[in-house]
Amino acid sequence: MSPRPSVVRIAAEVSSGARSAVSVAEEALAAIAAYDAVQAQAWICRAEPEAVLAQARAVDAWIAAGEVLPLAGVPFAVKDNIDVAGLPTTAACPAYAYTPAVSAEVVARLIAAGAILMGKTNLDQFATGLVGARSPYGQPRCVYNLDYVSGGSSSGSGVAVGAGLVAFALGTDTAGSGRVPAAFNGLIGLKPTKGRWSTSGVIPACRSLDCVTVMTNDVADAALVDQVAAGFDAADPYSRRAPATPPASLGASFRFAVPRADQLVFMGDGEAEVFFGQAVERLKAMGGVAVEIDVEPLLEAAKLLYSGPWVAERTAAIEDLIRDNPGAIHPTVRAIVQGGIGVTGVEAFKGQYQLAAYARAAEAVFDAAEVLLLPTTPTIFRLREVNAEPFALNGALGLYTNFVNLLDMSAIAVPAGFRANDTGFGVTLIGPAWADAALLDLARRYEEIAPMPDAPVLDTTGKAQTVKLAVVGAHLAGMPLHWQLTSRDARLVARTKTAAAYKLFAMTNTTPFKPALIHVGEGGGALEVEVYELGVEHFGSFVVEVPAPLAIGTVTLEDGSSVKGFVAEPRAVDGAEDITHLGGWRAYIAGLPK
Repeated sequence: MSPRPSVVRIAAEVSSGARSAVSVAEEALAAIAAYDAVQAQAWICRAEPEAVLAQARAVDAWIAAGEVLPLAGVPFAVKDNIDVAGLPTTAACPAYAYTPAVSAEVVARLIAAGAILMGKTNLDQFATGLVGARSPYGQPRCVYNLDYVSGGSSSGSGVAVGAGLVAFALGTDTAGSGRVPAAFNGLIGLKPTKGRWSTSGVIPACRSLDCVTVMTNDVADAALVDQVAAGFDAADPYSRRAPATPPASLGASFRFAVPRADQLVFMGDGEAEVFFGQAVERLKAMGGVAVEIDVEPLLEAAKLLYSGPWVAERTAAIEDLIRDNPGAIHPTVRAIVQGGIGVTGVEAFKGQYQLAAYARAAEAVFDAAEVLLLPTTPTIFRLREVNAEPFALNGALGLYTNFVNLLDMSAIAVPAGFRANDTGFGVTLIGPAWADAALLDLARRYEEIAPMPDAPVLDTTGKAQTVKLAVVGAHLAGMPLHWQLTSRDARLVARTKTAAAYKLFAMTNTTPFKPALIHVGEGGGALEVEVYELGVEHFGSFVVEVPAPLAIGTVTLEDGSSVKGFVAEPRAVDGAEDITHLGGWRAYIAGLPK
C-alpha cells in the first residue's frame, strides 16, 4: 500500500478486478502492524485480522457477482465514540465501555458500500478536546513530527489516515475535532452540515451540535465517502432532510470573506501567517475576490461552547458517570464537564438568545461573500506544552473552529503548507448550512489551481528539533565568525534577503567589525542574509555567546516568513555608519581599504 492510499483509486481497482479486496486488506494489516512500533496508541481496538479478511473476501464475492460497491475494498477506521457491531465502544473511558449489537448508521452505510473496517481509533475522552492528549489509551502525535500533538478529539483517526494505514477515517466534530487533526497531519477534513450525516449510534458530546466527519487524503476521496454516508435517518432525532435547492456551487468569479488583518491571530507562528496569506492568493487565482469582514461576532459565539451554557450539554451526555464514578473520567475532561452541573435553565435560555443574535451577524457574512476562509488553527503545540497547560492551549486551537456548529455552518479543512518542523498548517472553507457540495467543489478547485504542498516523510523515531537562524555579518560563509556555526553542525538553508523594512549599520568599534540590523519599517531596505538550520541545543549555546548590543530576535524575510536572527539594540547605531544602500555586509567589506 502506498503511504497515502486513495479511496477513489482502490474502489476503482477492486471494482474492475484489477486488484482484489483481500490484497488491499492484507497490505493495510501489514501497514498497521509496521506502524505499531511508532504509535500503536492511535488505536483503541482493532478488528481481528481474520475478520478483516472475511470482510474482504465477501467484497470480492459481491464484485464477482456483479454488485456495484462504491467503496469496494477501501480500508477505513472509526473513532471510538461511534458504534461498530461486535467491537467495544469506549469513548476513551474504560469504565464507560459497552459492546453494541448494531453499528452506527453511517458505519453500516459504508460497510454496505464495500468499505473494510480495520478498527476503532483513539480520541480525547468523550470527544472533549482539540489536542488528542486526553486519553488513558495513550496520546497520539502528529505523524510528521512526533514531538507535536496530532490534534483532537479525532486524534487516532487523523494518525491512521496521515500515516497511510487506512484510506479514510471517521471522526466526530462538535467544535473542530475533525478539522484540527486534518490540519496538523496534512489531510482533508470534511465537516458536513449538522444532521446531514446520521448521528445514530454516536456517543454524544453536545448532542444538538455533533457531526460525524471524515478525513481523507484528497477532496475526491472525501466527496466519494460523502456520497455514501450522507442521507436522512428517521431514527436520528437530529437528522435533517436536505432542502430542495441547496446553495449552488461557486462560479468562476466569487467573493470570499477573510478577517480584518487586526483579527488574525497566529500566536507568533510566522510560518502559519505566511501560509494563510498564500491560501488567500490561491483563492484569488481561482477567481475569488477577498472581502474583509468583522469576525468578532463569530468569535464571541464560539465562547458559548465552553464558557456558556452549552457545557451543560456535555454534562448531560455523561451525567450518570459523573455522579457515580467521577474518578473514571480524565481529570481535564472532568474539570470541563463538571462545570455544566450548576448551569441553570435561565442561563441556558439566555445563551440561546445570545446565539440567535450572533447567528444574525453570521448571516451578514454570507451576504458579503459566498464563503469564509479562516486558518483552521492559529498554530500547533508540542505535546509537552499541552500536558503542561491543557486548558489555555486547547482553547487556542479552537479559536476559528468552535463557532461553526453553533451557527449551523458547513466546512471543509484543506492543507495549506508544512512548517519547517514538518507539522501541517491548514485553512478551512466555511459556508452556510447545506453548502457541502459547493464547498467540496471549491476545495477541489483549490487543489487543482496549483500544486498542493508535498507531505513530509513520516516521523518514525522522533525528530531532533531545529531552529532557523538568519545571519547578516561576521557569521556569513567565509567571514571571521562563521566557524561558530560550522562547529555546531549548522546547515545552510537559503541565501536570501530580509523584507524591505530594515537598516544595516557598520559598528567599527568592535573586533572584528560587525553589522547592526535594525527594523525600521517604512524607509528600510532588503538586505542580504544567509539562513542556517541548527539543533535547538546548539542554538541555545550559540545565543549565550552573542554579545551586546547585538541580540537574537525575529527577522522577517522577503517571502514574508520569519526566522530567528541577529538584531541590535538602538544604542548599536551610536557612531555607526549606515550602510543600508550597499544591500549587505559583503558589499561593505569588499569596499574597505585593503
